[in-house]
Amino acid sequence: MKFLWPQLLWLLLVLPLLVGAYVWLLQRRKRAALRYANVALVKAAMGRGHQIRRHLPPVLWLLGLSAVLLAVARPTATLTLPSQQLRLILAIDVSLSMRAIDVEPNRLHAAQVAAKAFIQDLPKDVRLGIVQFAGTASVVQTLSNNKEDLLAAIDRLQLQRATATGSGILVSLAALFPDAGIDIESLVFSSSFSRFGSRSAPIEQSGKPLAQGPQAVQPASNQSAAIILLSDGRRTMGPDPLMAAKMAADRGVRVFTVGFGTHNGETGFGSWSIYMRLDEETLKSIADITRAEYFHAGSETELRKIYERLTAKFELERRDTEIGALLAAVGALLSLVGAALSLLWFNRLV
Repeated sequence: MKFLWPQLLWLLLVLPLLVGAYVWLLQRRKRAALRYANVALVKAAMGRGHQIRRHLPPVLWLLGLSAVLLAVARPTATLTLPSQQLRLILAIDVSLSMRAIDVEPNRLHAAQVAAKAFIQDLPKDVRLGIVQFAGTASVVQTLSNNKEDLLAAIDRLQLQRATATGSGILVSLAALFPDAGIDIESLVFSSSFSRFGSRSAPIEQSGKPLAQGPQAVQPASNQSAAIILLSDGRRTMGPDPLMAAKMAADRGVRVFTVGFGTHNGETGFGSWSIYMRLDEETLKSIADITRAEYFHAGSETELRKIYERLTAKFELERRDTEIGALLAAVGALLSLVGAALSLLWFNRLV
């Protein structure tokens, strides 16, 4: 348990004072009871049940006050709760390497089949968008919960040349935040953001940001938006994917990455065979930067299982939730019960 206002926890110091005052009051009543000729005889007549009833209302009232004082400090706890209205972008690599046959009948077809199964299993309150990326990236389907439209969009995926993983992330962000004014053209074609083979190019040029964005938030803090990026190769052009991942992290968006295919998949061009190497290092780094997870799928079956795990993750999510109202309600209930028992048994409030 954490507290948003921990400085108010000093109010709990009033509890030992109240306990001391109660003990003092009991001692005072005990001295007053000495006027009876035989105090032990009086206690025996009352029975042990009376002693329990005597102390139960004050204990309940004290516990209730403790809960209320804790609530004032605004406690939070990590709870597993149903997901909020969720927006997802499924970004799929459609570079020519996706026709490799190490996954039957080929990588693209297997990815399409698994994606369709994923769409069918999505909760109704999840809106999904689909982005394809190769040398460039484009939105195939805007955010929607119409499964027929989403399935049709998967069928429209077409193979293209090159691989611009960074563009896939940037276009996915723009699809998630269509009103945020993300300047894709400036980001993709800026010389400082897009360098062939660069992994550490600066985001700024001439001291000015390339695109106006919101104030950075904690990574993975946005629980209503996420990106699932599937790729089978390595970036050959376009923006640095790690810098694009940093932009996603600054918006609190997690980018779950899936490396698809065997590590050395084979594809053919006429009489030539070319082996495609999976860039797991970059995909893992993207997931790490955005506080998400990386998965590897070497077959359509494995890819389906990954999608099933992600679906379960999006249905129920663990997140920090303020529980002050709950503690306050429990405290009020305990105090009311204590007061009611005191009135019922002794005709007084605690």
